[in-house]
This record gives sequence, C-alpha cells and structure tokens, in this order.
Amino acid sequence: MSDKDPIAFRPRVVPPSLPTSPTPSPPTVSTPTPVARFSRQELHTILNLYGRKVACGEWRDYAIDFGREKAVFSVFRRSSECPLYTIEKSPKLTRKQGAYSVVTASGLILKRGHDLLRVLEVLDKQVRLLRY
Repeated sequence: MSDKDPIAFRPRVVPPSLPTSPTPSPPTVSTPTPVARFSRQELHTILNLYGRKVACGEWRDYAIDFGREKAVFSVFRRSSECPLYTIEKSPKLTRKQGAYSVVTASGLILKRGHDLLRVLEVLDKQVRLLRY
C-alpha cells in the first residue's frame, strides 16, 4: 500500500454462526431534577464574609452542599468538628419566610429573610466590650 492509495473502509461482517447482540434502544431523555444552588453573586457575598472571619481567626474551613430542597454553606472552626453555622438557601420558602437562613450547630435559626446581606448581618456583628 502506498501513500497515494485511498483508504477504504469496509463494513464489518458478522459470521452467521455467532450470536448477535440486540440493537441498543435509543437513550431516553429525562428531565434533570432541579437542584438548589447559590448564584455567583450570593457566593461572592458569603465568601467575602468568610474571608473576613478567616482573617480574624474565627473560622478555618467551609463546605458547600447542593440538594433538591436547599443549598447549604457550612462554616467550621476546625475541619474535624461539626459546623458552627450553616447558611441555607431554600427556594421553597422564597415567598413565605424568606429563602435564606443562618442556623447554629444546635439547630437554632438565628435569622431568616429574603435578603442575603440582611441575614448575614447576624454573623458579621462585632462584639463590643463595655468598660466601666
């Protein structure tokens, strides 16, 4: 065979003695299940708060979970512990109590609302020491 000869493709012939596999059925098109997610702007807001708290030495690790019901941003003091706070987004509650909430490790809801910045103010407040 030389370089100038065309390449000929021949269909593969299956001998009749070999069993043939059934033809595969076409793939079924299924609608993907909706997943709750944080938008880019929401993540930017949450990570700004997280960066400030890491700079202060209060927080050290985080985790993000996405599910059908809610998206969760968990904050840890150490990665081996349970989360100090979870920032949750529940799209089902958008028209009722508000999609965003801040929950403590014990399950206490610190704040819930429609605006993420207002909800995150609970975590961002400075502790003031009073002098006598």
